[in-house]
Amino acid sequence: MPTQTLRHSLIAAAIAGVLVAGYARFGGDSPRPAPVPAAPPAQAAAAPVPAPAAAPTVTLPDFGSIVRQNSPAVVNISVSGTTKVSARDIPQLDPNDPFSQFFRRFQPPQAETPMHGMGSGFIVRPDGVILTNAHVVEGASEVTVKLVDKREFAAKVVGIDKPTDTAVLKIEAQDLPTVKLGSPARTGVGDWVLAIGSPFGFENSVTAGIVSAKSRSLPEEGYVPFIQTDVAVNPGNSGGPLLNTQGEVIGINSQIYSRTGGYQGLSFAIPIDVALKVEQQLLDHGKVSRGRLGVGVQDMNQALADSFGLSRPEGALVDMVPEDGPAARAGVKAGDIIVALNDQPIHDSRELPPLVADLKPGSEAKLTLWRDGQHEEVALKVGELQEPAQASAEPAEAKGRLGLAVRPLSPEEHRQADIKGGLVVERVAGPAAKAGIAPGDVVLAVNGQPINDAGQLRELAAKAGKHLALLIQRGEATLFVPLDLG
Repeated sequence: MPTQTLRHSLIAAAIAGVLVAGYARFGGDSPRPAPVPAAPPAQAAAAPVPAPAAAPTVTLPDFGSIVRQNSPAVVNISVSGTTKVSARDIPQLDPNDPFSQFFRRFQPPQAETPMHGMGSGFIVRPDGVILTNAHVVEGASEVTVKLVDKREFAAKVVGIDKPTDTAVLKIEAQDLPTVKLGSPARTGVGDWVLAIGSPFGFENSVTAGIVSAKSRSLPEEGYVPFIQTDVAVNPGNSGGPLLNTQGEVIGINSQIYSRTGGYQGLSFAIPIDVALKVEQQLLDHGKVSRGRLGVGVQDMNQALADSFGLSRPEGALVDMVPEDGPAARAGVKAGDIIVALNDQPIHDSRELPPLVADLKPGSEAKLTLWRDGQHEEVALKVGELQEPAQASAEPAEAKGRLGLAVRPLSPEEHRQADIKGGLVVERVAGPAAKAGIAPGDVVLAVNGQPINDAGQLRELAAKAGKHLALLIQRGEATLFVPLDLG
């Protein structure tokens, strides 16, 4: 064969091979099977590739069983009463308006307006003891508790404790479902938690999230080391339980941080162990007693630590020692740094108030101080914190049938009002408050019979049926006000 013809044949064969290979690669009707590569020599065989490790299995909490276990013991609380509205809160007319003076005659110096609210709570004892927030029931004249099974009970407010925002209610019932109580100490940051309550009135709503932080101190709330969560808590959730993944209550949902009034990712719960101490004292004594050292403290920073010769900022710096207080009598002075109370270290000034509050008044306590570059120990007798920490559902002044606290008019008031007899209203609650009677009103008569003293008012009220009418003078106007005594 000629050389040129052989060259052409080889080129043609090569082109044909390329076309066939390309056809097989890109999907012809009958692709040729790919050639099987020759096995490498045995000594050159690659080591076996290990199988990829299985991804760890993440199991979410069984929220459903937690809800089924606890929701029967979660209650809806509705309250009614009155709230004070001062004259400056009432829209004012232009002084030059011809009707201004007319309406001013009927405007009380401080009015009582109806108040309605709602919240949540949970049953902790089968005989009807319920925990909720103090701000849910504070000032309420009527408290109604509604169970999951739709039964409703009138509740008695055993007592409230404003410093911890805790309230104890009691309903007359037996064999009620209760929640299981847990320990906040065993719950860590990042753990799952769940809330049950009535946000915006939607009963037994459930939300879940995690613990964001612990032992949070909020302004004016120095006695509570709050549990911070990202659980959605909204108005109406207050007083409901915060539960861990074991279905145990570890806190009472109390507050939210919000610029709009709705949930924004920060909610705070009262640790249940704090609430239970309050509950026991309210049930046993009707009030809460707290220890007092008689010092004002501030937090430490690095600059202060350097100034006082501490290696790091810790403890509570005493910045005020009132005279005649327990600390002053024990020799504590401004500039001392409290680094331990009864051998329990104080790392932050916020840790001190809850520990002091738990001390029994009259007991002995030991302070470890950092003073003049060295540690010193001081013993003192714990005082009692004097502040109103409880209230009842009915103020003392409102125990009468009408809910009025009154006093006789002074001679000067008689002259100014140009009236004889009558009683000035000092405080109101109950039926009188609901009817709109306000402090400063003058009660002139009951059902048309003139009133001259408080004893006469009580006697006529006791004899009245379900309704009576008070004749009152408000400013220069007189009017009858009907009262529903139930």
